[in-house]
Amino acid sequence: MTETVKKTTNRKPKTETAAAKPVKAAAKANAKTSNLTVMAPSPEQIAALAHKYWAERGYQHGQDADDWFRAEQELRSKAS
Repeated sequence: MTETVKKTTNRKPKTETAAAKPVKAAAKANAKTSNLTVMAPSPEQIAALAHKYWAERGYQHGQDADDWFRAEQELRSKAS
């Protein structure tokens, strides 16, 4: 009786889809043409804006995380 041996290959399976290729190419093109450096807002900037939101709400406690995230999101959107 003969034994069948299955050959294995060292090829990696393709995980990239056809739809992902144009996105990757566009990202590379944008990276090459962009000379801007986007800086993330500092914690001090976020804290100052969050404090402003807290003051606008009448210094009510309990929503500090909401104020922080709102301030962070607003500063990030202005930076980009």
